[in-house]
Amino acid sequence: MKLMPSEQGFLGLEDADAFSFEEAKAVIVPFGLEASVSYGGGTASGPAAMIEASHQVELFDEEFWRETYRDYGVVTLENNPVDGSDIPAALSTLEGLTRSVLDAGKFPLVFGGEHSITPGAIRPFLDRYPDLIVLHFDAHADLRDGYEGEHYSHAAAIRRVLDHEDLPIVSVGIRNISAEEIPFLEANRHRITIHWGKDRQSWNVDEIVAPLKGRPIYLTFDLDGFDSSLMPATGTPEPGGVFWDDAMNIIRAASKLGTIVGADINELAPMSGFHAPDFLAAKLAYKILSFSLCKS
Repeated sequence: MKLMPSEQGFLGLEDADAFSFEEAKAVIVPFGLEASVSYGGGTASGPAAMIEASHQVELFDEEFWRETYRDYGVVTLENNPVDGSDIPAALSTLEGLTRSVLDAGKFPLVFGGEHSITPGAIRPFLDRYPDLIVLHFDAHADLRDGYEGEHYSHAAAIRRVLDHEDLPIVSVGIRNISAEEIPFLEANRHRITIHWGKDRQSWNVDEIVAPLKGRPIYLTFDLDGFDSSLMPATGTPEPGGVFWDDAMNIIRAASKLGTIVGADINELAPMSGFHAPDFLAAKLAYKILSFSLCKS
């Protein structure tokens, strides 16, 4: 695995503050897969935009009252182009990357790319953690059994994850589900819990995270889970979604109740001349790492 120079990688750390691969506990895995987007495009550029924006993220976190990256250290793998002509092959490549990071005892945080990355990124976690549970932020249920002829479509990301029959999932912020997804949802109520966007004002954080108690957690965050006023730079922006404090409250509580062991952030489609969404995604990444790897 080749690394980006620290000043070019996530957080833009100068050499004096940088960590080696051996020292770091967190590894950013850029994987700009763009193959099945069905509305707006641009997710191939998402990882680079998140990394560039992260250079502007303040390293001091007032919640932890320190520069949290010093607790764990982070390095960034090279951001190479991803061939989207064969999604299963791309997912196998991503599986190999995340497996190598896990085998080295590190925390993988994958920067997508479209949401179809998740079924590949999560495979090594399923092998390692038989009691794994997924925490899923999204505007869409993503329970279609394929879409527009593509079995591994971004619109089928969670269905492909749930091909692993014993895996449960808690989905947050959903405000789009198609009629064709309902039979699968109804047949799998025992392992799919959805907290609908329409009910956001009455959400109870303790109830949302209760199924995560004592379990290893894989976090997948589709950025269209955020309200479209906050995150317009995504292929399918939707109103009625999650706001920053909603996400922070849930991820914080999840990290205290269970153990976040890996994550991905996906579906950033950068907009020229508008850097706020890129920064939001980068800060989200930093907070996920800090909640996951700083316990006080």
